[in-house]
Amino acid sequence: MPIEVKNDFDAKNLTTFKVSGLIKKAYFPKDITELSELLQTKNNPLVLGNCSNVLISSCGYDGDIIFTSKCNTINFDKNKVYAECGLKGPMASKLAYEHSLSGFEFMIGFPGSIGGEIYMNASAKDQAISDNLIYAKIFDNKNKKILELSKEDLDFSYRHSICQDNNYTVLCAEFELKEENQNVIKSQMDYNLDFRHNHQPSLALPNCGSIFKNPENNSAGRLLDSIGAKNLSVGGAKVWENHANFIINYNNATSEDILNLMLLMYNKVDEGYNIKLCPEMIYIGNKSQKEAKIWKALNGK
Repeated sequence: MPIEVKNDFDAKNLTTFKVSGLIKKAYFPKDITELSELLQTKNNPLVLGNCSNVLISSCGYDGDIIFTSKCNTINFDKNKVYAECGLKGPMASKLAYEHSLSGFEFMIGFPGSIGGEIYMNASAKDQAISDNLIYAKIFDNKNKKILELSKEDLDFSYRHSICQDNNYTVLCAEFELKEENQNVIKSQMDYNLDFRHNHQPSLALPNCGSIFKNPENNSAGRLLDSIGAKNLSVGGAKVWENHANFIINYNNATSEDILNLMLLMYNKVDEGYNIKLCPEMIYIGNKSQKEAKIWKALNGK
């Protein structure tokens, strides 16, 4: 069967931010064989997983986007775990718990997928996706070939992997987890969920997670709170009242609403502390002239 493709696809319901934007061509491979085939034949398509850390421009995207949600196989061999890029983090966490394996507890509250979490080296509560990774299969989009990279090769650091520098796409990965009593694992998972519920908005309030990265030895949320960010809003977007580093799409916000609000937050912290926050969210699409200018400013250019 041919690979599933949809033209002029509105990705609104696939993103946790729930911002409308038409994708010229959206592809939905059913496994990493089809994903690799697309990456081999298409000219630099974007690849997205659960779209939990992504803002798509309301102006849409005049190109190809591959959504990996169907590439979600996971296999267990004792304490070794093989997972494909589209597998959602909470599912990986639950299945590891069922196999009495520790190391994925932090993912129970993450809406992201394995590929995206490796790409950005996701972490929480003293655990990171890189901690137990043995290797990842990567598609090198420049040279059109598959690589097998070790944990060391992936050059992990805070919210960073080599994939961001070299135009690599994560296909799948193998992990080595630690055998542990299920009660211990469950206790950590419950703690992580409680923390998330108390400190981060649920996806019933459309958002994309943390807006800005934490500056070194500092907290973006604390800085934003101190300059009164919780009172800020632009159009249909507002800062969440319980944590200043989250933006809520509460009334059909456009991407421009969200970027304008981000710039307001960014400028107030810069004026108050001479600290330039760095966006954690990924922004893609056909940027309007104003959006392009704002995004450039937010990235210190």
